[in-house]
Amino acid sequence: MKITFLGHAGFLLEHQEVKVAIDPFITGNPAAKAKVEDIQAHYILVTHGHSDHLGDAVQIARQSNGTVVGVFEVANYCTRHGAQAHPMHIGGSYDFGKLKVKLTQALHGSSAGGEEGPAEYLGNPCGFIIELGGIKVYHAGDTGLFGDMELIGRRTSVDVAMLPIGDNFTMGVDDAVEAVNMIKPKTVIPMHYNTWPLIKQDPQLFKKKVEDISPARVVILNPGDSYNAV
Repeated sequence: MKITFLGHAGFLLEHQEVKVAIDPFITGNPAAKAKVEDIQAHYILVTHGHSDHLGDAVQIARQSNGTVVGVFEVANYCTRHGAQAHPMHIGGSYDFGKLKVKLTQALHGSSAGGEEGPAEYLGNPCGFIIELGGIKVYHAGDTGLFGDMELIGRRTSVDVAMLPIGDNFTMGVDDAVEAVNMIKPKTVIPMHYNTWPLIKQDPQLFKKKVEDISPARVVILNPGDSYNAV
């Protein structure tokens, strides 16, 4: 599986002909290198409704004839804005054929708008356990540390974990290190940091702290970089 970092918490997963985008925040993202019109995806997974995660999901779904996958409220929001969507909820899983997705909890908020007026509630935030091409990926979404990450690690042999380290809105470095200790993934990719000064963190410090306590490999990607998970 080829994993390309789109910036912030956004990724593009590719295996054979299947392409899966996660939280594709491109427009307005100061770190993004990709162009929205160049992204094609069969499935667009959205962890929650905040603009730096829902991002360009609707446009990508429409231009790709792809399907947005998220909690019921996010899916309905995207449908109203002209995208195909598949609604789910936390704890549920669905087999799309060559792709299987399960939703996990995440400790955060979820709404659209609110910057200049009332926000629209978009249900609970979530994370995703994704199975594609024999690889299991856990994208934690925006979340604080929670004890049931140990349950995720116990029930799922995670090949790649994508964990936020930016602090302030999500886990910081030390909590993300503890998350690695509970999930026990083979590989960890830090995300949701250094997009803006408020979430500035040193990924090399995260890497050192993880590798001091865990056999997990930490892969640091710059926007536009790719990693091949096997």
